[in-house]
This record gives sequence, structure tokens and C-alpha cells, in this order.
Amino acid sequence: MRTNIIRNESMMASYDLVNGWTVVEVDGDLDAHTSPLIREAVIKLLEDGHRHFILDLGFVPFMDSMGLGVIVAVTKRIREHEGSLRIASVSGRILKLFDLSGMRESYEICHSSEEATRSAPSRGSLVHWPHPSSS
Repeated sequence: MRTNIIRNESMMASYDLVNGWTVVEVDGDLDAHTSPLIREAVIKLLEDGHRHFILDLGFVPFMDSMGLGVIVAVTKRIREHEGSLRIASVSGRILKLFDLSGMRESYEICHSSEEATRSAPSRGSLVHWPHPSSS
């Protein structure tokens, strides 16, 4: 059952629980005005006991450096709680932002939330973040 966590004129965000993951779906621009809302919502979910997150960006038409910064900030918090994070449904434009910032290799990016939730989360998967672990 999807639960709304942010609902205002510029953004909506909700989450659902799937296969051990908290799938946070963002709908709206992820920028200087909305990024703090996402940060606060994820921190609240962490305080409520959620540890393993998928950030679904499929309905994010625009993301700037502040949006990227909030992803880094929540990643640090999730890591402190021995959780994990996957990014899903990233558009070509937003993927380019990950590329230009050099952060693409630091995240597990999946084509969809369905793909991201196929395997259950593993505790401490961010232990080597921001550098990917060697396979």
C-alpha cells in the first residue's frame, strides 16, 4: 500500500514496501526548493526503522546539483544505519548528471523499481560507498 510522505504544489513523494525495500517514488523536480523535503522524508523513514531504500526517479523531469547533493546526504545517513540504496527509473537527462558528476559508478542504478526490488537487500551494502566494491 503506497503511503504519501510529501504532498505540496511542487512535489509529491510516496513509499511502498516491496521485498524488504522501501521504494520512495518522487514526482516533481528535485532541486534547491524540493531537495530538503526529500532529505527530511528519508530521515523520518530511517527514524521509523526503514533501512533499505530504492529511490525511484521515474517521475522527476528535472534534477540539479542540489538534487544530487540530497542523494549524497541521504546515502550517508542510510550508510550510518547499515542500510542500502538503489536508484531506479532514471531518465537519460538525469543519468547524464550522474555521469558528469562522476557519481554513476558510486550507485547501483536500475532501469525500474521492479528490477531494483527483484533481489532482497543486503545489510551494509554501502560499506564501500562512495567507491564501488570490486566484483
